[in-house]
Amino acid sequence: MGQQSLIYSFVARGTVILAEYTEFTGNFTGVAEQCLQKLPSSNNKFTYNCDGHTFNYLVDNGFTYCVVAVESAGRQIPIAFLERIKEEFTKKYAGGKAATAAAQSLNREFGPKLKEQMQYCVDHPEEISKLAKVKAQVSEVKGVMMENIEKVLDRGEKIELLVDKTENLRSQAQDFRQQGTKIRRKMWFQNMKIKLIVLGILIALILIIVLSVCGGFHCDCHCARSVGMVLLTYFLGFTFFQI
Repeated sequence: MGQQSLIYSFVARGTVILAEYTEFTGNFTGVAEQCLQKLPSSNNKFTYNCDGHTFNYLVDNGFTYCVVAVESAGRQIPIAFLERIKEEFTKKYAGGKAATAAAQSLNREFGPKLKEQMQYCVDHPEEISKLAKVKAQVSEVKGVMMENIEKVLDRGEKIELLVDKTENLRSQAQDFRQQGTKIRRKMWFQNMKIKLIVLGILIALILIIVLSVCGGFHCDCHCARSVGMVLLTYFLGFTFFQI
């Protein structure tokens, strides 16, 4: 990878460039600044192609990191530079004067860091490539973990739904048992009522028959005893039959 792969870089707060570095001259600085004015403010990475160069941007929490590279450099090295310079800038200025610094006021402090990181990324492409592969693998593992977690959550929701259905079935079964008990009790009372009515009718019929045989209410004791025995026999027989 040639030394001219990364030719210009800067750090900006919003659209105000705080520090920049380049060893070359050309209109790429103006193009990079024009793109900066039109960048979305959301945290993201953006790459634009123009005249054989790529203009790479990393927007993070109100600060924008930019590097201009020759198109043949690809995206891996420019993006690696942006991530490294963002980390270094954040460590140095987090919560500090970068929030209020004027345009170009950090050139002396941070310009050498831009140069150092540009040179490092150009001189160590193999290391940059290895780091990129490791990060890609980590991102893939995170994606699988998130997918597995979502599946577990979905399964948990299904289990919870199944438990709810089981509880509903248990409640319905209990209600059914209670209703069955009430119905059985009601039927028992109705059966007893019918039995008592039938028993009363039978006693009345027997009494009428016995009185007819004995000649009315003016019967002797022997006849009365006979009537009593008959009634008792029928009553016991009826009771035994019901049991």
